[in-house]
Amino acid sequence: MAPRKNSRNQSKKEVKPAAVVNKNGVKAEAAIASGGGGAASGFSGTKIFTWFMVLALLGVWSSVAVVWLDLVDYDNVIARAKEFPFNFSEVLQGKLSAYDADGDGDFDVEDAKVLLGVKERPVSLVQREANEESAVEEQTEPIVEEVIQTTEGTEEEEQQAPEGESPDAVGTPAKSEDATEEAFEGKLAVEAGSFEAEAAVQVEETAVPLPPISDDFVPDDSRDEATQPYEESKQFTDRPGSQETREAGNAEDQPEDMLKYKDKKKKPKLLNTFEKTIKTEIDAAEKLRKKGKVEEAVLAFDTLVQQYPQSPRCRYGKALAEDDLAEKMRSNDMLQKALSTYKEASELPNATPDLIKATLKKRAERQQFLGRMRGALATLEKLVQIFPEDVALKNDLGVAHLLIGDNKSAKRVYEEVLAIAPSNGFAKVHYGFILKSENKIAASIPFLRDGLESGDPGTDDGRFYFHLGDALQRMGDDSAYKWYERGHQRGHFASVWQRSLYNVDGLKAQPWWTPKDTGYMDLVKTLERNWRTIRDEALSVIDKTTGLFVPEEENLREKGEWGQFTLWQQGKKAGESCDSVPKTCGLLERYPEATGCKRGQIKFSVMQPGTHVWPHTGPTNCRLRMHLGLVIPKTGCKIRCTNDTRAWEEGKVLIFDDSFEHEVWQDADSYRLIFIVDVWHPELTQYQRQTLSPI
Repeated sequence: MAPRKNSRNQSKKEVKPAAVVNKNGVKAEAAIASGGGGAASGFSGTKIFTWFMVLALLGVWSSVAVVWLDLVDYDNVIARAKEFPFNFSEVLQGKLSAYDADGDGDFDVEDAKVLLGVKERPVSLVQREANEESAVEEQTEPIVEEVIQTTEGTEEEEQQAPEGESPDAVGTPAKSEDATEEAFEGKLAVEAGSFEAEAAVQVEETAVPLPPISDDFVPDDSRDEATQPYEESKQFTDRPGSQETREAGNAEDQPEDMLKYKDKKKKPKLLNTFEKTIKTEIDAAEKLRKKGKVEEAVLAFDTLVQQYPQSPRCRYGKALAEDDLAEKMRSNDMLQKALSTYKEASELPNATPDLIKATLKKRAERQQFLGRMRGALATLEKLVQIFPEDVALKNDLGVAHLLIGDNKSAKRVYEEVLAIAPSNGFAKVHYGFILKSENKIAASIPFLRDGLESGDPGTDDGRFYFHLGDALQRMGDDSAYKWYERGHQRGHFASVWQRSLYNVDGLKAQPWWTPKDTGYMDLVKTLERNWRTIRDEALSVIDKTTGLFVPEEENLREKGEWGQFTLWQQGKKAGESCDSVPKTCGLLERYPEATGCKRGQIKFSVMQPGTHVWPHTGPTNCRLRMHLGLVIPKTGCKIRCTNDTRAWEEGKVLIFDDSFEHEVWQDADSYRLIFIVDVWHPELTQYQRQTLSPI
């Protein structure tokens, strides 16, 4: 039995750990509790230290966790943690002053709430930090070039400058503003560049405003956001240095106007001296707005406005919050409120020049969105009056004149800009655009070309590529296709041939179509079976004395005579036109793909001998164009679409996509008469047909 006893004793034998050396150089053994001996041995010094660390960390993170339950922004937690790097030796010594946000000498739940932005700091700490921040900002904050004379120097001079501003100078009431229909129906912007997207099909459609169907720059309807030529050009976006010239080389090697633009990159000063003392409160309200809590932001800024009624920054913040809420609610009434608040903010004494500029630019942008072009023009005129050296504002003013069709005033503005900043690309492309609209084709080319080559902000626009190429084509210069190719590479054109600007992505694209391709076989058959009836009604009103056929006004002819008589336009009957050709209109009534095509027309077209129509493209890929031959001379009449040239036949329908380049010659001995019927592209959904904006 002895061996079994020894085995049993061996199994109970302790395994002694290796000795370790503590920081005092004394060897120690880690005691392992076994049986009742563990209770007797107790905790070692190492275990006490470990548990102390665990409890300390639990205390800190418990504070954060309490705040976390209030759904605090995790990214903000990380950002704040990075600002206060842990020093464990200080933690062990109880030195948590770096985290003491409420001034009570320790770090607890209340401190965590302050650090994470869900609780305000005590007034005493806010005042102390504001004073320190003011002292630093006086030394480091950049001075905006346009307002050097009012902001340069001491704090007292900075405070006096806004007071010196006459309220009348910044608060002159805007000119009468046009009423508008539901402006928000057109806005779900791609706030893109570049240029903008259509309302209900913004995901599927890449819309570039100004369809090049005419060189006349007057918008079809100033109240229709979707048809505003410049609605997506972002000319009024609140950003410093929007028209700055690209920097190259050393500053001493750059033109003076280029150096001026560089100053505009500096951060704008929106706070006056007093507002720096309430910066924490303003930032808290602004944080709500930027997080999308617009209702709370409006209330927060409204409270600040009541507390500090003379604070321009608080009122500007309220206007921004109301603006955001208007977009969320899609409410014109709320947007009108924001416009009033923007105006109030700009008129308060002690508003910094940068805040006046930002406020009025934002107001002009939103007036434009509402279709109040003349109101926006008045606001921008006021801005230019206050900041006469700001080239970017002058450029914006030129655009505002173009939007109301005042090309003459716009031309004058851009001439002034080019006189002081001859390399300004934005002014060049717009000046070239105006020259081309005046049919000064050769003169427009260098301005359009140099402006595009500058690469300046606001120049990378499909319209400028289009009109430069068109001008070159009319001058017989084959380099036009180089610019079309560049426009295609920049994403403005679907291809070198297909250069429409109002497009829905993904639609089948081919220059020529068959009736079977379109799916509109019944409509084609109706037109071809009844072509004589349609012809006879057209001939009955073709006499010039009726005044129904009007000359083509889109500046598409090189020479000759071309008249048109429109029955439907933008999906609606054109006045009383159908009264003159009732049978023709009756035939079409049951074809909504034609009569309901909001991006097309139904019309008669008569072209006299000796007429040539320049190569051009239609405005959109959303339609196909049918030509029914009514009176066709035996020879001399032809139409080219891309590189395929065809001729009309009486009683037969030709179908092509006029978003592709096409050209017409009429070299016969007598007139040519056709019936044009535009239809929706067959791949557009019913929803798209209902929601696409008219052209």
